[in-house]
Amino acid sequence: MFEELTNEQTNEMKELLKKSGSKNKEESFAATRVLAEVLGPILRQGVLPGNTLLDLFQKNVFEPWARVEYPIDFFRPDNINDFTAYSIPNQGKIPQRQIEGDNIQVPTYRVGNSIDWLLQYARDARWDIVSRAIEVLEAGFVKKANDDSWHVIQAAGFDRNILVNDSNATAGQFTKRLVSLMKLVMRRNGGGNTASLNRSGLTHLFVSPESIEDMRNWGIDEADDITRREIWLSDDSEGVSVFGVKILPLDELGEGQEYQTYYTNVIATGAANSGLASGDVELVIGIDATRPGSFVMPVREELEIFTDETLHRSSRAGLYAWTEYGLSVLDGSKVLLGSL
Repeated sequence: MFEELTNEQTNEMKELLKKSGSKNKEESFAATRVLAEVLGPILRQGVLPGNTLLDLFQKNVFEPWARVEYPIDFFRPDNINDFTAYSIPNQGKIPQRQIEGDNIQVPTYRVGNSIDWLLQYARDARWDIVSRAIEVLEAGFVKKANDDSWHVIQAAGFDRNILVNDSNATAGQFTKRLVSLMKLVMRRNGGGNTASLNRSGLTHLFVSPESIEDMRNWGIDEADDITRREIWLSDDSEGVSVFGVKILPLDELGEGQEYQTYYTNVIATGAANSGLASGDVELVIGIDATRPGSFVMPVREELEIFTDETLHRSSRAGLYAWTEYGLSVLDGSKVLLGSL
């Protein structure tokens, strides 16, 4: 987070930090407040998008008093046939077809975090320690945004009541056939026809790291030597492309991992086989990222950072911060779940 600071900026931070550790309370509070003001824009750059989401959620800033609503297109895959033209009989009239737009209200909620350190670190200008503490503060917000976003995505996928799996594969084995099936199911359930605009198509597939390693062990019967070499040399952060679908590892997916546990215990609770296909053990999440605005993050209050003046009595200094946002998948057809 602070790698791009110049030596001059770093020295300024150290000086502010040193003053914040002053025995003079007024000087200490004033320096800490300035430090909070300086850090605010730096933290705000990395907090809301979410590090594992590819900037998938579109951030929209609303005024504090504004009603957070988004319009929903009246023309959807479930009513597409209601607006098809037809042959006119010799007698009769063309019927009326009324359209009505609808809105969805997205609730927002507040998220807060704090961090503090010993005043002696400030007094000794230990910017290396304090900067690390501030990075931990940022990481807390990023983690919260990531978790909430993936929970919403999983819920949207489960609500579609469509689950794709490769019935020929061994449980827990990631196959290219599963990619092919998910790509086909996303297309078949995307509405429209071959030439339609904005129809859903699979662009990204999030899998467990174990599934990526399955790919690296594909034999010659599953992929040619050139494709296998590309998989072997691929970087996990960049993903691997199969059939035009970008496959990315997500550490929180996999047996016993955080997001899969949330899916099975919360979202799919009571469902057969914990919301997975019979005999399967891992969740796979497919995304269509081609249409901006399908995934939204309304923000009613940008991240604000404050100095905690109550800590001075304990010979500590610190910062606390809060923000208010919401998350929603406006078009559930952009999410598709699978299992292996």
